[in-house]
Amino acid sequence: MTAAQPSGTAGPGPGTGTAAGPVIGLDLGGTKIDAALVAADGTVLRRRTRPTPARAGAAAVLDALAAAAREVDDGAGAIGVAAAGVIDPVTGTVTSATDSLTGWAGTALAAGLSARTGLPVACDNDVRATAATELAALGGPRRSLVLAAVGTGVGGAVAVDGRMLHGSAGIAGHLGHVPSPEAEGLPCTCGGSGHLEAVAAGPAITALYGRLTGEPVAQLQDVAGRAARGDAAARRAITTGARATGRVLGGLANALGPDRVVVGGGVPRIGALYWTALTEAFRAELMAPLRALRPVPPCLGADAAVRGAALLTRTTPLHGPAAPAPGPAVPQPPPGGTR
Repeated sequence: MTAAQPSGTAGPGPGTGTAAGPVIGLDLGGTKIDAALVAADGTVLRRRTRPTPARAGAAAVLDALAAAAREVDDGAGAIGVAAAGVIDPVTGTVTSATDSLTGWAGTALAAGLSARTGLPVACDNDVRATAATELAALGGPRRSLVLAAVGTGVGGAVAVDGRMLHGSAGIAGHLGHVPSPEAEGLPCTCGGSGHLEAVAAGPAITALYGRLTGEPVAQLQDVAGRAARGDAAARRAITTGARATGRVLGGLANALGPDRVVVGGGVPRIGALYWTALTEAFRAELMAPLRALRPVPPCLGADAAVRGAALLTRTTPLHGPAAPAPGPAVPQPPPGGTR
């Protein structure tokens, strides 16, 4: 890697614009890091995946991100990071996070990675970065979008009239922490209770099956397999999580009037039972002007997150290295989960 700065970026502070040529997109989750070299037209030129050292601390995660970037680099001018947690792209920091990444809250993500690579870095929440690719695919300057990512947690992003919403400290769009009647009394990863994530995330559906049967299982795929064989409790656990998600998304659609509602993540891929239940619950909530709206899968599939990360280098501030290279700063209590 070289220490080239993109046009409009100087020194350690944020700037805008990107270098000519390809950039690196990094998608950081609780289990893996996806890295890609992405051309200016969005074509993925090279791709690698490595595990996330989720329990080793923020410095180890930053080291792993830098290593992933080096694996795909071939003259990149900047790095975009789509990261788990509540990310403030203006400051380049993780303002809050759950314990899926130990010590992640408070990390100076952009400056820390730039110090390790010599490249300017832009960053944002992983789901919001993915949503930016969906918004671009809609076309037109004033399109609106709601995106939910249902996996280990429930994340989300909202764009209104062509503008991605970030909100105070970057927290806008954390749909997993909207109250849900199906989750009443259940503890949530954010420290609250009764939130959508507590009933709709993959681990939550798995836990519900264990409560219904007194027979805990290891993972969501076990529940899905039993549902496919006609297990009534497994079907109930899956449809409960799906309907809870559909109801929340239907209510948000009424409030925001989106042109498109996208549901991604690992949970919706478990089969038609889940998707049918979610869609029926979503439709039941809609006001008359939205009756034709239906939730859909992401349009870019597996490349959406890394392409969204690369897009950040053109849409959010770029940060150069700071000295010394930071680990975690003072964390805040986690208001939101990640995917």
